[in-house]
Amino acid sequence: MGALLLAACGTTTGPAIEIPEGVPPAPGVPVPAIDVDGPGRTADLLTDWATPIAESTGVGRTAIEAYGHADAVMARSTPGCGVAWTTLAGIGYVESRHGTFRGSSVGPDSVVSPPIRGVPLDGTSGNAEIRDTDGGELDGDPVLDRAMGPMQFIPETWRKWGVDANGDGRADPDTLDDAALSAARYLCASGGDLTTPEGWSRALLAYNRSGVYAADVRDAAAAYSVGTSP
Repeated sequence: MGALLLAACGTTTGPAIEIPEGVPPAPGVPVPAIDVDGPGRTADLLTDWATPIAESTGVGRTAIEAYGHADAVMARSTPGCGVAWTTLAGIGYVESRHGTFRGSSVGPDSVVSPPIRGVPLDGTSGNAEIRDTDGGELDGDPVLDRAMGPMQFIPETWRKWGVDANGDGRADPDTLDDAALSAARYLCASGGDLTTPEGWSRALLAYNRSGVYAADVRDAAAAYSVGTSP
């Protein structure tokens, strides 16, 4: 198969950047080893690694740190999975533009404000109908569930997979560190070995049962793997 070509920096005169095709998308710049058990937000230890990636892709540095931190944690806890930061970044791009959807922003602690909430899951517009599962405690809707946060978890899934990753002592779907690591855990449990086409595809279809969605995530992740934007 061929490769997608994008003009660097949005120009038509600069060198073209070759975007690799295929599944799974490439893992991108390797994440350095860090002490993920240290105090506070250990994703801050990835600042030097994340800064050039953020500059070349246009993604906020804190978001890149969050994705890289999740990659590092899973590489230690579940080494057979192989979930890459690029895949998490691809999901973050499709779901919320890395926590910036509709004017939200990502703070230095990776908390997204104002919180991002999806539409009521009422069975219309191609959505499944999901009646309320949390009494509105997490998503603010006591009638129907809504997807929450930068990685768009529904409350029931968050209750099972949500973890604290920024060291503040609580699992928060509106914190990008927490959401990225929780997404990585869910993907690994759903797909097994994400370094294989079968495992990666199975994981993405568990996250969102749409081939178009998986393709969009793949395209974004592949772009990030070579240091450019989708």
